[in-house]
Amino acid sequence: MTYRQIKWLILTIPTLTIGIWEYVRHEFLLPYISMELGNWLAPVFVLLVSLLFLTQLFSMIEHNQEELNKAKAVQAAMEEREKIARELHDGIAQSLFFLNAQLTQLEHTKQPEQGMLHKLKESVHRTNDYVRQAIANLRQPADTKTAAWLQGIQSLIAELGRESALQVESHWSIPDLALSAKEKVELLAIVREALINIHKHADAGRARIQAEMEGGGWVCRIVDDGKGWDPEKAAGGSRYGLKMMQDRARMMSWEWSMVREQRETIVTVRKKKT
Repeated sequence: MTYRQIKWLILTIPTLTIGIWEYVRHEFLLPYISMELGNWLAPVFVLLVSLLFLTQLFSMIEHNQEELNKAKAVQAAMEEREKIARELHDGIAQSLFFLNAQLTQLEHTKQPEQGMLHKLKESVHRTNDYVRQAIANLRQPADTKTAAWLQGIQSLIAELGRESALQVESHWSIPDLALSAKEKVELLAIVREALINIHKHADAGRARIQAEMEGGGWVCRIVDDGKGWDPEKAAGGSRYGLKMMQDRARMMSWEWSMVREQRETIVTVRKKKT
């Protein structure tokens, strides 16, 4: 039943009810029911008929409205995914450009070092993982209760939980509208890289993501209880991961830092009020 039909029924049912009652009362019941009693019974009949029919019509309207809201939410999620997909193209292109620069450097090296080859191999592996993860996230059905881009973080947390004993908590309070599509992709890439570094190099048992508004801007912290790492002595893959996070933050004019406090390593990404 369409909205137009439901609206017309809501308008006409009380009118028809009182009209039919008055006709029956005057034509057939007048000798048996007094005028005063008939006047009292008229609103009673209207109320009973309204409760019987109009409540069902109202339920139909609520159901249709709920279905419409769900459809709108799914459509909004799909549009958000489309924006993220376009931005992912730029992020992947940046990684491929970085790999191309490494290959060019390697071509001009007569005897490439094992460290350079390992770094290049690690870069290719991470870029491949990044692409596969992004595609997998976009192929999953949209969850209207969770922002589309945050599903990528949740998927990674679930994956790390399956592959290791690392327990990751996420406390996210940055409103979805506070970030542009470009910012969502870049922040997701930084969080993802930080979690992967924790998984591969920190020997941590717990990690947490804290993201909140701060002074007109926002701040995101990735904290772990691992052994920490020295950027100067880290493996090639770790250096690449740190550089990738720093480059992305610098490109977005964000502040990036990594410190060791109270046996915890804290990676901080902050956007100040502009």
